[in-house]
Amino acid sequence: MRKIAVLIDADNTSSELAKELFAEIAKYGTASVKRIYGDWTVNPQGWRDKLLDFAITPVQQFAYTKGKNATDMQLIIDAMDLLYSNTFDAFCLVSSDSDFTPIATRLRQSGKLVYGFGKTSTPKSFINAVDQFIYLENLINKPKTDNIQALNKDLKVINLSKNTPIEQIIYTAIKSSYDDNGWATLTNVNRYIRNIKPDYDSRTYGFSQFKKHLQSLGNIQIKLIKDRAYCRKIPFGAIVKILADILQNNNNHQVVINKIEKEVQGKWNWKEYGFENFRDLLEKITIIEFLDENTIKLKDA
Repeated sequence: MRKIAVLIDADNTSSELAKELFAEIAKYGTASVKRIYGDWTVNPQGWRDKLLDFAITPVQQFAYTKGKNATDMQLIIDAMDLLYSNTFDAFCLVSSDSDFTPIATRLRQSGKLVYGFGKTSTPKSFINAVDQFIYLENLINKPKTDNIQALNKDLKVINLSKNTPIEQIIYTAIKSSYDDNGWATLTNVNRYIRNIKPDYDSRTYGFSQFKKHLQSLGNIQIKLIKDRAYCRKIPFGAIVKILADILQNNNNHQVVINKIEKEVQGKWNWKEYGFENFRDLLEKITIIEFLDENTIKLKDA
C-alpha cells in the first residue's frame, strides 16, 4: 500500500467535500500525513470544523505581504521537506491553483506519484503536471448513466471523423497496447489515457467505471481472463465494406438475410467479436435497413 502525503490548500478547496475527498484518496493508498494550509484566524472555507474529524494537521500561515500567497509558499516548502525525508511513495496536492505546477513537476522528477485534486476550473498547466488529476465535482454523488442498453438503443457504426477527442484517445490507447490478436489489457489502456490526459475520469463522462465507458462506445469488445480484463476495437469498417459490396451486386440492393449470412460467414466471424448471431450484428450497421424480418437492403444515399 502506497504511503501518501496529503497537502491541502484551504484557500482554494471547499470543506464540503472533505469526506468524499479522503474516501477517494484511500483508493490510491494510505494518507500517512494530512496537512492543510491557511489562515486559521478566519476559518478558511469552513475547514476548521473538519480538522478533528479527519485528523488533519492545520498549518497556520499569515499573509505577511499583501498580494503574496504565503500559504502556497509554505505548502511547497513542506512538500520538499517531505520529499527529502524519502518516506512517501506519492503526494496528493489538493488545490485549483496553477501555482503548484512547479512543485508537482519537481515531485514527479524525483520519481514520486503525484495526484491532483481540484475544481473543473483548474488551469491545464497544473492538471498536466500531475500523474492523475481528479475533479472534485466528480466526487459528488450523482446519478450514473451506466445503463448501456439505454445508451446504445440508437447506436450507429462510428464514423471516425466524428469521434470526440476522448474517443480518439481511447482508440489510440488500444492500438498502442494491443497484442497480435488485437487485445489490450484495460489496465494498460487506462494508463496510456492518463499519460495523455491526466484529468481523465470515467465519472466525468457519466460512468462509474472505466469498463462501462468503453462498453458505451458500442464498438469495443471486452473479455475477462483469470480476473484480468481485456478489450479490443471491433473492425466494423471491414464488415461494412463486405455488406455494401454484396448488396450493391444484388437487384434493388436488397437480399434475404439467410443468403447474405452464408456469404459473410467465411469473411467476417461475428461470433469472434461477441455477437451471438448474425442478426445482432446487422442491427449495429447503419448502411442497411430491414424491409421485413427476413430481408435487408442498402439504404438510399
